[in-house]
Amino acid sequence: MAETYTLEAQPRTITGKKVSQLRTQGLVPAIIYGAKTDPVQVQIPYRALELALRAAGGTHLINIDLGKKNQIVIARSVQRHILKGTITHVDFLAVDATTKLRTEVPVHFINESPFVARGQGVLLNGITTIEVEALPADLIDHVDVDLSTLENLNDTLFVRDLKLGSSVTLITSEDEMIVRVTTQYVEEEAPINEVTSTEPEVIKKGKDDEEEE
Repeated sequence: MAETYTLEAQPRTITGKKVSQLRTQGLVPAIIYGAKTDPVQVQIPYRALELALRAAGGTHLINIDLGKKNQIVIARSVQRHILKGTITHVDFLAVDATTKLRTEVPVHFINESPFVARGQGVLLNGITTIEVEALPADLIDHVDVDLSTLENLNDTLFVRDLKLGSSVTLITSEDEMIVRVTTQYVEEEAPINEVTSTEPEVIKKGKDDEEEE
């Protein structure tokens, strides 16, 4: 189960182009929406939001504390200033405990291929994230891939080889390649790195656009 993070927020009455006033006060305008909840406009201290998004990414649940009530959400999109890269607005999807969520989770490589460890070959990258669907309580934040099973040249791990459990439904095609053992003489590929988080969609906007809701 994915870890849940907590973030304090306050209801927001300032909307439209006036939200620039919030940003000068170190606050970020955001919205919480969902199929079973009315949209809620909120404002969140910048630094706390930045740290929460960095830790939670787009796969972990976030508990937004609104004072009188809490709302479990997942970050769906983050708008950033096109030049500064600062967060200007966030869309949060309200999570319902009985409704399945579809999200991408990263592939986490563990151990080492014996073939590669002997210097006989290299690893060729495939996809580094997979799309899954599950109830909020059953969401996973990553999936482990054991490289020690790659003992020979051309040994390959596909999405169909992943062990996700019965509570998680795989959306990505089972035929997608994750990693393959190949010779050292193929054209060099980007190295395989461990991935521990997946960012929500990032939307960059200019000065005029960022003042609109």
